[in-house]
Amino acid sequence: MRRRAGLAGDAQKAETKEEFVKVRRRDLERLTTEVMQLRDFLPKIVNGDILATFQKLDAIESNMEKKEEEIEQLKMDCEHFRARLETAQADCMREKKSKAVKFFTITAQTMESFVKSLSEDMKQQDLDSDENQFVLALAGIVTNVAALACGREFLVSSSRELLDTMMHLLGDMKPGLCTKFKVLMLMSLYNVSINLKGLKYISESPGFIPLLWWLLNDPDTEVCLHALRLLQSVILEPEVLAKSASEMRDTLPFQRIIALSKNRNADLQALAKELLEDLKILEYEA
Repeated sequence: MRRRAGLAGDAQKAETKEEFVKVRRRDLERLTTEVMQLRDFLPKIVNGDILATFQKLDAIESNMEKKEEEIEQLKMDCEHFRARLETAQADCMREKKSKAVKFFTITAQTMESFVKSLSEDMKQQDLDSDENQFVLALAGIVTNVAALACGREFLVSSSRELLDTMMHLLGDMKPGLCTKFKVLMLMSLYNVSINLKGLKYISESPGFIPLLWWLLNDPDTEVCLHALRLLQSVILEPEVLAKSASEMRDTLPFQRIIALSKNRNADLQALAKELLEDLKILEYEA
C-alpha cells in the first residue's frame, strides 16, 4: 500500500466538521427554565447560608470574649480575696502571738510570786492548796507547749523571760522543796533543749552548769532524773559541749553521779550509768 503525504486541506476539513445532538424543543425549554431559576435562586441561598454562618461565628466570638472577661474578673476577685485572707491570717497570728506572750509573761510572774511566798523554813508545801495546784497547772501547760516543735520554737524565740525565770527559781528553791514543781520546770527545759537554738540559749545562761550540780544533790529521785536528762542534752550536742566542756570537767560531781548509778530507782540508775559513759568524751575534749 502506498502512503501519501497529508495535505493541509484535509486538516482544515477535519477541524471544521461539527457534531450535533438532537434535543426535543420541550426538553430544551425545560432545561433553559431550570438554568434560569438556578441563576436567580442559587446566589440567594448560598449568600443566606454564608451570612447565617458568619452571624453565628460573630455570636460565638462575642460570647467567648465575654467569658474571657468574666474569667479575668474572677481571677482578679480571687487574688483580692486571697490577699484579704492572708492579711486576716497574719493579723490573727499576731494577735495569738501577743496573747501567748502575755500569758507566758504572767505565768513567769505567778511562778516567781509563788516561790517568794514560801517560808524560809518550809520543808514541805501544802500540795492540796489552791495556789499550789494552780501553779502546778501553769507549769504543766508550759511543759506540754514545750513538747511540741512549734511550742519549743515559740518559747525560745518569744518567751525567754519564762525560761530565765524557771532556771532562776530552780536555783532558789531548797533541795526537797516543791519537787513536783521542780520536775515540771525541768521537763519544760528539757523539751526546749530538743530545739538546738533552745539548748544553746539554756546552756549559755549564766550559772547553768552550777544549777545542774545543785539539782543533782536534791533528795528527790525524779528531780535528779530530769536534771541528768538535761545534762545529757548538753553532752550529746558537740557544738554545745565544746563551749561547756572546760567548766564541766573542772566542776563535775562525778561521785554524785556514781552514787546515782547505784540508786534503787531503776530509771535513775540506768540513766546515771549511761551518762557516765557519755561523760568519757570529756577526756577527749581536754
